[in-house]
Amino acid sequence: MKSKQPSHLRSIVAHIVLIILSFMCLFFFYILFINATRSHADLQKGFSALPGNYLLKNLSNVANDGTFPMLRGILNSLIVSGCSAAICTYFSALTAYGLYAYNFKLKKVAFTFIMAILVMPTQVTAMGFLRLITNMGMYDSLLPLILPSIASPAVFYFMYSYLQSSLPLSLVEASRIDGCGEFRTFNQIVLPIMKPAVAVQAIFSFVGCWNNYFVPALVIQSKDKMTVPILIATLRGADYMNFDMGKIYTMILVAIVPIIIVYLCLSKFIIAGVTLGGVKE
Repeated sequence: MKSKQPSHLRSIVAHIVLIILSFMCLFFFYILFINATRSHADLQKGFSALPGNYLLKNLSNVANDGTFPMLRGILNSLIVSGCSAAICTYFSALTAYGLYAYNFKLKKVAFTFIMAILVMPTQVTAMGFLRLITNMGMYDSLLPLILPSIASPAVFYFMYSYLQSSLPLSLVEASRIDGCGEFRTFNQIVLPIMKPAVAVQAIFSFVGCWNNYFVPALVIQSKDKMTVPILIATLRGADYMNFDMGKIYTMILVAIVPIIIVYLCLSKFIIAGVTLGGVKE
């Protein structure tokens, strides 16, 4: 009986801590939803814990604003974020597999070079990147927001670490003995084993591209090619003395819906894929 009491007490403390953390995480989403249901005049009055009745009105104002292509911006963000997440996770996993499964002379040099790029901030190379895409004729297009995702040192390092702990090289050698080509081995054997890591990094890559403001603001000029963060900033700064806070909160609420959907779709692969790569050596 004495041994059960400390365990019961720890369980109660753990539940209390988890409830507090859950409340802290969800409270801001709740406030965002509340503010999206209120008018600009109501928001000027201060905080309110109760929802208003202006949600449909705010949605209508945002959707019907001729100077604010909300649906087009969401589509642009979906294209950029989806394509970036796909090529980022695939090519990072492919690069990690190449460095993990093959032994060659410059293997350590290549790994060190990729890790050196990891510590280089985007802002340092911004002007050179802008000049490069201008000379290539890709200025004011979505391609410069997608193609650089092929090279992602942070995702590569995560994939490489996952391969070290989950992929026995004997499995790769067995597939080679059976006559599998290298790309077939990667796509049909290695990639399914990496499904949990791919799902995690796909979520992070999608959210990072969706929330990215610096590079799109540097590259995109046309309104029909702007992504959601730029449009929200445009909505806020179009007329500093005369803006509708209800529209801004509504647009932010709409902007996080795709992120939640992507997480719900990919989270099952994180759980289901944990036992997928269980292989005995």
